[in-house]
Amino acid sequence: MSPAEARMAEGDGPLRPSGLLDVLGVASVVLDVRGHIVLWSPQAEELFGYSAREALGRYAARLMVHEQHAELANELFSDVMRTGRSWAGAFPIRVKGGGTRIVEFRNMRLLDDRGDVFALGLAADRSTVRRLEQDVALSERMVTQSPIGLAVLDRELRYVSVNPALVKINGIPADEHTGRTTRELLPLVDVDTMEEAAHRVLATGVPLVDRPTVGRTPADPEEDHAWSLSMYRLEDAVGTVLGVALSVVDISEQYRAGIEAEAARRRLALIADASARIGTTLELDRTARELADFAVPELADVASVDLLDAVVEGRRSTLGPTEPAVLRALAVRAEQETDAVRAADPHGRPARYAPDLLITECVRTGRPVVVAQVKDDDLLRIARSSEAATLLARAGLHSYLAVPLIARGEVLGALDLKRTCNPAPFDEDDVLLARELAARAAVQIDNARWYQNARTTALTLQRSLLPGRPPVTNGLEVASRYQPAGATSEVGGDWFDVIPLEGGKTALVVGDVMGSGVGAAATMGRLRTATTTLAALGLDPARLLEHLDKITSDLDHSIATCVYAVHDPLLGRCRIANAGHLPPARVRAGRPAELLELPTGVPLGVGGVAFSTTTVDFAPGDELVFYTDGLVETRRHSLDERLDMMLALLDDPARPLEEVCDLLLRRLHHPDNHDDVALLIARALPPD
Repeated sequence: MSPAEARMAEGDGPLRPSGLLDVLGVASVVLDVRGHIVLWSPQAEELFGYSAREALGRYAARLMVHEQHAELANELFSDVMRTGRSWAGAFPIRVKGGGTRIVEFRNMRLLDDRGDVFALGLAADRSTVRRLEQDVALSERMVTQSPIGLAVLDRELRYVSVNPALVKINGIPADEHTGRTTRELLPLVDVDTMEEAAHRVLATGVPLVDRPTVGRTPADPEEDHAWSLSMYRLEDAVGTVLGVALSVVDISEQYRAGIEAEAARRRLALIADASARIGTTLELDRTARELADFAVPELADVASVDLLDAVVEGRRSTLGPTEPAVLRALAVRAEQETDAVRAADPHGRPARYAPDLLITECVRTGRPVVVAQVKDDDLLRIARSSEAATLLARAGLHSYLAVPLIARGEVLGALDLKRTCNPAPFDEDDVLLARELAARAAVQIDNARWYQNARTTALTLQRSLLPGRPPVTNGLEVASRYQPAGATSEVGGDWFDVIPLEGGKTALVVGDVMGSGVGAAATMGRLRTATTTLAALGLDPARLLEHLDKITSDLDHSIATCVYAVHDPLLGRCRIANAGHLPPARVRAGRPAELLELPTGVPLGVGGVAFSTTTVDFAPGDELVFYTDGLVETRRHSLDERLDMMLALLDDPARPLEEVCDLLLRRLHHPDNHDDVALLIARALPPD
């Protein structure tokens, strides 16, 4: 590269040619006043086919024009030379070899420093000129009418031109674009990424196609828009890099649709997750806690699950327009301990909300209530008291949402959501998610509340049918326990009884009605009453079980297991009959605890099978341990393992019976066991 070329490459001097003239192949021909050729350019040689030697000095009209056009050519030449007016147009020229080519001419008169006159003709192939004109016209029409934003940037990424579509997208007039960069015009778009991509396209020539970007322009400064950008390097015919062509397509609708689809997918995933995490038990408080735990932090910084007091008590509740709402906060969950938590109602205690408060409106109408931007006046309609409103203001409450908990057409309460740390206000998407979450959780809460009411009823019935404290009897010290099933299961029909008999004898009974709920408890009560009545007759244990079997068969196909024993302190023995129940354990001093070997028998209600009575020694100091299967059965261990564990715990005949009861329940009965436990322990006393 010569020094001059180097300086031009660095911008010090004339710029490199664009190459457009090379594409046109413009030929230069100079004629003297007589019409003879005095200058002939290399492009003329290419265009017409004559070399300079063949053309110079020749009469142009004779060399280049067919005879039929000679007169017109002379007139045009004479007019230019005489008037000095330029002439432009297409003219048929004879090329070397005899053919004809239509050539686009620009003819003008020249005057040198000596006053001599010449004619200059600039010529280009007409088809080439027409093709370029069409290309330019097409390009201009496409650019101006295209709905796609188009721009040309120079090598410094300054705008050279923009089309109307881009003017509309950017919200900036076309003339204000020229000479300025995107960084200067659109500071609220991702300029760094755009400039980096443009420089890469300039350097490599590799196009950038459909690169999404998001931002705001003066056309709509309040809302984000999304665009798809494409960039192409511009070069002229000789490879000179001119800049970058930029196309911008507004894809905001697709972008928002994608956001909505992603939000819907996220909602479905969250609801599916909530379905697995909420309602894992039928315990009302735990179900409410699971709902609150899920809502924080997915939806809110503070969440409260509030049920109408009437609903908790098993009554339907409807509120009139002037009635207050009495709610119980069953669960409160917060991302962190703040004044917003201290503003919440005490757990489980009824709280009265005035008719004009927002949560009252929510449970009265069964519709969500949302305050996107909480103001001072709003706090007084959110909080139950002015003190709570002060705490919420101190905690920074700025957005509030309450959605009703509705199950089977009944409003149970509300899910109360607050944002204090999360800066985003609750929006329509949050409301939709909260409603879906509340709708699913409400069914679980309703199931838990009805189950709890039914369980409470059954448990009340169960306890009312069992003896409060075993009666004091001759020759026996007795201790007992009844442990209802865990919260995940219904109350069963386990029972025990201690029945004083004539002659100082005592009947000891432990039984288990198969099934659960009020029906099982009622059946248990009838069997207990029947057992007490039959025991007073002094029947043999086997004979008594036969009568109970007939009674049980008449009780809607009920089935029960039972152990019935009669203690005779004078003889120091017990007579025992078993109807499908686990055998009692006997504890004697100096010997390991053992399970009594009794004929198992069949459960009561099966019918048709005789029972048998077994007599066992029961001396003073000996203990008999009666129990139901809920004490020893688990899903993780075999029954033999559990019975051995029970016997190992019965290692001290001198231990107080109350302590023995507590020990067995503590070590053997799991809180979540799916069955009730009845436990009865009797110790033989020395005669008075």
